[in-house]
Amino acid sequence: MHPLPPPAPRFGESLAIESSPATLAFLGRRRSASAMTLGAPGPDAAELQAMLTLAARAPDHGKLAPWRFVVLSGSNKDAFVEGLQAIAAARQDAGKSQAKLGKIRVPPVTVAVISRPQPGEIPTWEQQLSAGAVCALLIIAAQAMGYGANWITDWYAYDEAALRLLGLTPGEQVAGFVHLGSPGEAPLERVRPDMERLVQAWTAPTSAGA
Repeated sequence: MHPLPPPAPRFGESLAIESSPATLAFLGRRRSASAMTLGAPGPDAAELQAMLTLAARAPDHGKLAPWRFVVLSGSNKDAFVEGLQAIAAARQDAGKSQAKLGKIRVPPVTVAVISRPQPGEIPTWEQQLSAGAVCALLIIAAQAMGYGANWITDWYAYDEAALRLLGLTPGEQVAGFVHLGSPGEAPLERVRPDMERLVQAWTAPTSAGA
């Protein structure tokens, strides 16, 4: 049995900001598992609900919840992949499109995180960023519970027929397909960004004529 998180805090409860060396150590070794290595068992209903609940704690300016989840598992997932196969066969790159379906076919559970910006004062870009944060927290929650996770999109995140099959409405987009399961092998560390090339300190501009 994989560990479940403790109960969520009550509304208005004081949440002290505390250091967590264990969290830092976990993040320092976080690594996505290859979708093709994810097998049974996948998370059960209680575990998946816990993961989604944690993911929904992502930053959300305006408290709009500008995202939703579509869970693909069991025979329903099989039917969805079969539908994608038919769509792929009609594409100009049919062979390539069909080959890419392995990443969604193999894992026992897939969660489609759907971005659905809401009208109002909060910029659409900020709401889309929130959906991306949900994807990131979902893979972190899954891995913290002992499951492998992989966040991808691929052609079926953008193909109009595939989006209709998934049940998206106008204005919605797939922020990511998050694949979940038990990893068949430990992922290897990959090359990481050179932080010295990515970080710069802002300096105040020099006054004109100085």
